[in-house]
Amino acid sequence: MLMSEAFLPDPASRFPNPASRTPDPASRIPLPGPLRVLMLAPTPYFADRGCHVRIYEEARALIRLGHEVRIVTYHIGRDMPGIPTYRIPAVPWYKKLAAGPSWHKPYLDMILLCRALTAARLFKPDILHAHLHEGAFIGLFLRRLLSVPLVFDCQGSLTAEMLDHGFIRRGSMLYGLFRHLERFINRRADFIITSSGAGARELRENRGAGNDGVRGVMDGVDTDEFRPFPGEAARRELGLPLDKPVAVFLGVLNRYQGIDLLLEAIRMLKEAGVSLHFLIMGFPDGKYRQKAEEAGVGGSITFTGRIDYARAPVYLSAGDIAVSPKISLSEANGKLLNYMACGLPTVVFDTPVNREILGDTGVYARYGDAADFAARIADLIRDKPRMADLAGRVREKAERDHSWLARGKELAEIYRLVKDREAGKAGKREA
Repeated sequence: MLMSEAFLPDPASRFPNPASRTPDPASRIPLPGPLRVLMLAPTPYFADRGCHVRIYEEARALIRLGHEVRIVTYHIGRDMPGIPTYRIPAVPWYKKLAAGPSWHKPYLDMILLCRALTAARLFKPDILHAHLHEGAFIGLFLRRLLSVPLVFDCQGSLTAEMLDHGFIRRGSMLYGLFRHLERFINRRADFIITSSGAGARELRENRGAGNDGVRGVMDGVDTDEFRPFPGEAARRELGLPLDKPVAVFLGVLNRYQGIDLLLEAIRMLKEAGVSLHFLIMGFPDGKYRQKAEEAGVGGSITFTGRIDYARAPVYLSAGDIAVSPKISLSEANGKLLNYMACGLPTVVFDTPVNREILGDTGVYARYGDAADFAARIADLIRDKPRMADLAGRVREKAERDHSWLARGKELAEIYRLVKDREAGKAGKREA
């Protein structure tokens, strides 16, 4: 079900052209000069999911800081305002927007390489910023052809993602092949950034690089855009019950996001007589609608399907608490930042990534334990003073620690570092 246009803010007005926004003068830092950054995004950008949010918000932050950014991506997805985007020619049979590997990607990525080369010759970038391992693989070719340094934005392990999606089996020949390819890419990028400190530590160990070769640059959140909206109005527009607490989830719906465990926890809560409704936002949702009905909890859940990123703060504000039962240990968990900015106490599994983001403001269940996850939700819902305290603290932490503009400044510093290194290497070669 969708909210009325009268209630929802217009996406274009909420997310205006970042180049046309007038930021606080204090938000601009003196730089030797603007950089031209070519982002490689081998994905159907923009499709309202976590990886794409990181690409978009990094680009937006860099533009606000005075840099030029271009994105090269697949033929499907939608352009976001204010960020010039180059797309590969249409491949009519490929329409997959959901996350996950595909056997179509190798030839799509070869087309993307050609498109990126054309774009680079026109744009003349100072930095190649490659998202995902596929983007970094393409970037290795471009770096050699263009003599432009490559920064790899690593959002998790390639082989772990394929295992999570059931695309390969551990110990198989394909597993060995992709593991070797992943290590090859990791060792050859000029610099790697990860979306968590834990990811950076793991890469340092496997890559053999020092602290100056890999750095964690966490996801961020724009707390001006993501903030609490009137909850009751949002509930009425969504048709949610007004006499029950609501728990919200926003993200991709699949096994490694923990949706199977979440449905199990919802069943346990219902059997225990806990009065609670769930708003589950994301896609693909068809399989989970059916699973919810089969588990007897269909009436306890509202599924929205895919939602526009610009509408997410209003939808999230319909909730009293948020949940993220993500079980993947190789990826970041950017949705938590949006929950925090909207003032939502959040229940998660106890993982290093979740601890890094939420700190002492999170509610932690034993990893992978649906029963404990359900118990933590029930305890939180019954404790109104604790909910109110956490709501204020998570919002405050989001404002203090997780600004996208601060992330943009970190990226600019890394770009400068990489360019200085390249200049030093060139000087040694000439000498």
